[in-house]
Amino acid sequence: MKVIMTTKIDKASMNIKEKLVENFGFKETELVFDGNQIYKKGDTLILTTNEEMIYYDNLDRAIETQLGFRPELIAFASRHSSKQKLPALTTHVTGNWGSAMYGGKDESLAVAVPSAMKLALLKMNELNDLGWTVCYEATHHGPSELDVPSFFIEIGSSEEEWVNDRAGEIIAETIVYVLENYKDAKFKTAIGIGGGHYAPKQTKRALEGDMAFGHIAPKYVHPLSREMLLKAIERTAEKVEAIYVDWKGSKGETRQLARSLAEELGLEFIRD
Repeated sequence: MKVIMTTKIDKASMNIKEKLVENFGFKETELVFDGNQIYKKGDTLILTTNEEMIYYDNLDRAIETQLGFRPELIAFASRHSSKQKLPALTTHVTGNWGSAMYGGKDESLAVAVPSAMKLALLKMNELNDLGWTVCYEATHHGPSELDVPSFFIEIGSSEEEWVNDRAGEIIAETIVYVLENYKDAKFKTAIGIGGGHYAPKQTKRALEGDMAFGHIAPKYVHPLSREMLLKAIERTAEKVEAIYVDWKGSKGETRQLARSLAEELGLEFIRD
């Protein structure tokens, strides 16, 4: 079973849930999760909680405890906030390269699923008739303590966008598409090093070529330790084939660490 995770306290999340139910055939069931009615279509459930999803560590265990199954993939339907209030449709995996400021644990990464996030980017870009930015975000915030693959897919970046009907429709359609197709997707899988929070070079590569990114470590978290780079590779559900470095957008010691680790592990090293 696959799970679309939503929360009552997030207007974008409720917008996306509403569009999933209205447009994609999800039906109310008699089951509940965290006290909220569950919706189902085929092998996919929409679950709703009452608190911020970024703090929901061990959600996979909560699902197993309450519903008796371990999800194969969790898609978090969420808002994105930024001071710039950039209208955007984004996707990313969660985790903390250093201290946990917003959920999760220090130096802990959730399990990335690069094919799902790349398909999300491609579909959002295809459907985007709003003129908004479509991009990856770097790995950030919680939950980090999940042992099944997951990703966030978000409407940003202010209340005006969160409640936009068309944005909700785009994300709902994208989620359905991703969950139906990610298992059959075949891409070159990489971890991304460098650049800003919105990962412009990694986004461009994913939209224009065959590369799919899992964890992305932006410049503001450099220098990275060898342990965290290894963890980013290990905490990827698909086999990582390459380490990609935004060269100008990375600090020197992290660039060199990435190069030496790629050689050691027999991975392709891509300098951009």
